[in-house]
Amino acid sequence: MADPFAVTNQAPPLRGVNFFTRDAALGDALRPYADLSGDLGLAKIGELAGSEEALAHALPANQHPPVLRTHDRYGHRIDEVEFHPSWHWLMEQAVGFGLQAAPWTSDRPAPHLTRAAGFYVWSQVEPGHGCPISMTYAAVPALRADEQLAKEWVPQLASTLYDVRRLPAAAKNGVLAGMGMTEKQGGSDVRANLTTATPTGSDGEYQLNGHKWFCSAPQVDVFLVLAQAPEGLSCFVVPRVLADGNRNAFALQRLKDKLGNRSNASSEVEFHNTIGYRLGEEGAGVRTIIDMVAATRLDCVLGSAALQRRALVEAVWHTRHRSAFGGLLADKPTMQNVLADLALESEAATALGMRLAAAVDSAVQGDAKAAAFRRIALPLAKFWVCKRTPFMVAEALECLGGNGFVEESGMPLLFRESPLNSIWEGSGNVNALDVLRALRRPESLEAWLTELAACQGADQRLDAAVNDVLQALADIEGAEAGARRLAARMAVCLQASLLIRHSTPEVADAFIASRLANDWGGVFGTLPRTTPFQLILDRAIG
Repeated sequence: MADPFAVTNQAPPLRGVNFFTRDAALGDALRPYADLSGDLGLAKIGELAGSEEALAHALPANQHPPVLRTHDRYGHRIDEVEFHPSWHWLMEQAVGFGLQAAPWTSDRPAPHLTRAAGFYVWSQVEPGHGCPISMTYAAVPALRADEQLAKEWVPQLASTLYDVRRLPAAAKNGVLAGMGMTEKQGGSDVRANLTTATPTGSDGEYQLNGHKWFCSAPQVDVFLVLAQAPEGLSCFVVPRVLADGNRNAFALQRLKDKLGNRSNASSEVEFHNTIGYRLGEEGAGVRTIIDMVAATRLDCVLGSAALQRRALVEAVWHTRHRSAFGGLLADKPTMQNVLADLALESEAATALGMRLAAAVDSAVQGDAKAAAFRRIALPLAKFWVCKRTPFMVAEALECLGGNGFVEESGMPLLFRESPLNSIWEGSGNVNALDVLRALRRPESLEAWLTELAACQGADQRLDAAVNDVLQALADIEGAEAGARRLAARMAVCLQASLLIRHSTPEVADAFIASRLANDWGGVFGTLPRTTPFQLILDRAIG
C-alpha cells in the first residue's frame, strides 16, 4: 500500500544549471557581434547564477527588505539604510563581475555587449540589486560632460571592489552611483521640478534645496540630480560624503513600500543647502542626463529579458518533472503550445536586448549609424519588451499551478518585479511618444529601415508588416493617439528580423506566424498546431 504521506510528483529544486552555457538563444543573440561562447567570465557568472549558493540569497534579500536609520542612538542624523547580508553578497558578486561601470574603462573587445550578457544572466538570480548596478553603469556617459568630474569619479565607479564604507570617494576602493530626478508634482515631467540650485561662488559648486519623490538606491556614494539653477533645469553631481570627510546634507525621509523590487531601497529625500557640482551647462540638465537615461533604459530591456528567461526556465523545469492526467505536463499538447510560445517571447526579447548592447559598443566608437539605430530602437524595445514581461511571467507562473503562487517557488518574486521596468525610466506612454520624437529625425527611421532591409524578402508576412508601419507613418503629426500600436508593431518587426537572421527557421517562422498575423490577440499558447513545439523547447532549455 502506498504511503499517503510520501512526497511524490514534485519537481526537484532547479540547481546546478549554468545559466550562460545552457542558454542557446543567448549564444545566438551574441554571435553576430562577438564570439563570446568561450568567455570564461560569462561562464563563471552563469555557473554561480545557477548554484545553490546564489539561489539561497535571492529570497532572503527580498524577505528582509532594507531598513531606514535616520538617527543614531545619540540623536545625530545619519540617514543610513541597513541591508540584509544576502543583499551585500549579491552586490559584491555583481560588482566583482564588472557589471557596473567597468565596460567604460575596459580595453577588451565588445565590452558593453559582454557586460549586457553578464547583466542578463546575473539578473536572473535576484533583480532588485540590479538597480544600483545599472545606475552606476549609466552614470559614466553623463559624467563625461565634464572632464574634471569624470576624472574624479569614473575610475572609482569602474572599480570591481564593493566598498560600503561611508568615506570620501578618494578614500574608497570603489563607489556606486544613483540618481534623483523626479519630484512629487512632476514625475516624468522633470521640467516641472522645483528643487533649486544656488551658486556658492566657488567654481561649479551649488547649494541644493528641495526634495526628490523617488531617489533610487540612497545608500550609494554619489547621485546625479536635476535642479533649477538661475539659467534653468541643470544637472548636478551630489556626493554623500564631501572631500573633507563631512557628510553632505542628504535627509532620507522614508523608504518606499513597493509592490516589488523589495530588496532594493527607493526613497524620498530632502536637500537642505546640500552641496552639488554642476555637470554640463546651466539650463542643459535634460540634455546632460539623457545619456544616463539611455543606459538605464537599456538595462530595463535586459532586466525584463532576464525575468522572462528565468520564468521560462522555471515553467519548463516544473512541467518536465510534474505529472498529471496520465503523463508529464510538458508532454501535453496544450502545455507544449504555451511553453513554446513563452520560449519565443523570451528569445525575441533576448535578441533585441543584445542587438541594442552591440549598438552601444559601435556608437561609443563613433559609429553615427549605430547611434541613430540606438536612438529609435531603445524606446521601441523599452516599450515592448518591458510591457510584455508581466503577461509572460504571469503565464509562466500559471504553468506551476498553485505551487507557482507560493513564495518559496520564487515565482511571486518574479511576478512582483515584472511591471517595474515598464515604469522605471519612463512609462509605456513616455516611451511610445519618444518613438514619435525619434521618427521626426530622418536618420532614425532610416536606421530602422536599414535594419529591416537586411532580411527584406525573406518572409512576406514581415514585409507586409513593415509596409503597414510605413503607411501609419504617413501621418506622423497626427500619430499620437496610435503611438502605442505603432511602437509595438515596429518593435515586433525588429524582433522578427533578428530571429530570421540569427535564430533557427522554426523559431523565426513560429514567431512571425503568431506575432504578425492579423488574428493574434496576445494570448500565450495560441501557436498554430503545426508548430514544432518540442524542437523550440529543446532549443530553449536543452
